[in-house]
Amino acid sequence: MAQLFFRQTTVYEEFHAPLSLFELHQQIREELEVAFPESYWVVAEIAQVSPDRRKGHCYLNLVDKGDDPRGQMLAQARATIWSTRYQMLGRYFEDKTGQPLKAGLKILFQANVRFHELYGLSLDIVNIDPNYTIGDLARQRQETLKRLEAEGLLTANKELELPPVLQRLAVISSATAAGYQDFIHQLENNAFGYTFSTRLVPATVQGNEAPASIERAMELVAKYKEHFDAIVLIRGGGSQTDLSCFDDYAVASSIGYSPLPVLTGIGHERDESIADLVAHTRLKTPTAVANFIVDKSRAAEEYAESLFDSIRMFSTQQIKLTGDRLERQSLKLSNLTNEHLQGRKEKLELLSRALLLKPKSFLDNQKHLVSDLERDIKSSTKDMLHERERRLSEQSVCVEGIGQRWLHMKEHDLNKLVHCIETEAKDKLKRTQLQFVQRKDKVAYCTRQKLQTEAHRISLLDMSIKANDPERLLLRGYTLTLLNGKIIKSIGEVKTGDVVETRLKDGTLHSLIVNKDENNE
Repeated sequence: MAQLFFRQTTVYEEFHAPLSLFELHQQIREELEVAFPESYWVVAEIAQVSPDRRKGHCYLNLVDKGDDPRGQMLAQARATIWSTRYQMLGRYFEDKTGQPLKAGLKILFQANVRFHELYGLSLDIVNIDPNYTIGDLARQRQETLKRLEAEGLLTANKELELPPVLQRLAVISSATAAGYQDFIHQLENNAFGYTFSTRLVPATVQGNEAPASIERAMELVAKYKEHFDAIVLIRGGGSQTDLSCFDDYAVASSIGYSPLPVLTGIGHERDESIADLVAHTRLKTPTAVANFIVDKSRAAEEYAESLFDSIRMFSTQQIKLTGDRLERQSLKLSNLTNEHLQGRKEKLELLSRALLLKPKSFLDNQKHLVSDLERDIKSSTKDMLHERERRLSEQSVCVEGIGQRWLHMKEHDLNKLVHCIETEAKDKLKRTQLQFVQRKDKVAYCTRQKLQTEAHRISLLDMSIKANDPERLLLRGYTLTLLNGKIIKSIGEVKTGDVVETRLKDGTLHSLIVNKDENNE
């Protein structure tokens, strides 16, 4: 097999010399220059824009997704707008469309096909038609509006009731935006001294990240909707480029789904953004939103004052009418009272004359009645006392019997408890005595063991001390060399001319150091 491969390679080399990668790319470049000699108009979507701020060039990644609703890419390419042309084309495109060249835009551009040996295939953009992008943006705007209308979101927020007084406000804006500062200043320095509670919900209101940021802020406010009367979405003035995020479907749908009315003050003079169209109330600037809120509070106050004046006027009229009616009723009541008193007076005189004739018979009847009642009360009282005395005797006997049984039972329980306590105390005393004897024996045993161990250790130490006694070492033939009374352990401790002392078992020698021989290991 290896021989066959070698033969095939040899045959190939006889007819074709192998190309280097650079030579292959050179041939590709030459063929492309012949095949694509002119520039071409191309439609593509920008996937990425990378301006080179140092050199002034602009590098783009272009894609073609076709009509696939899933956004599947069919093709992609790199493109370049060189610095001198980019300065002109970028400014012209932004002036016409209100958008810079950015990801997500579809553009119609004129380009030359280029192939570089090192960087591969790319397109050199020489012209861009902004009208195509304007039409595409308008189409996207209409599609967004149709989608919002189909989902019922175009008028959903407008159908919410706006409170007559807006005091608790959730403000969605950038904390550093001048429009937010103007809004707060206008609210706090209103001419009527109204106070408002504002809670800033920070969000990015410019650039590609703005739609998602605003949507998150709207969802956060909706979560705590009971703390607010309305949502204020504001941003200071800017170019159409800066404000394009307010045409995004995500921002518009979050406003449509909002449980609170939304006031917009995006601060631009162009056509209304989709966010303005979906919001409950659209105002031109953040300052205009603040003035609207103050004016609404002022209108509510004026309406309340007019109601107060109307109530006061109506109350005065009602009091006057009621006073006149009461006066008529009082006069009528006075006449009726006089007539009634006159009739009662005549009737009372008739009764008085009748009573003068009947008092004696009435008193006799009452005396007989009192006597009968007295007899009945005495009889009833005796019967009741007798019955109560009988019942009291029966209850006394019952209570005495129950008391004796209860005392006998408690006495039995007490004796049983005393017996249990005595038994438990005796058992505990026996257990304690047994534990004391066991612990006493254990302490005695441990003490003996400890004493034996320490005695053995002391004898070992004594033997070690005696074994290392210098006197014994001298008897065994060893010597001790001292300098100025200190034992010499190293040759470095003495020098030539020193007088050293050498102790033996039977005497002492004094020596003069003449020379030192060190061990070189």
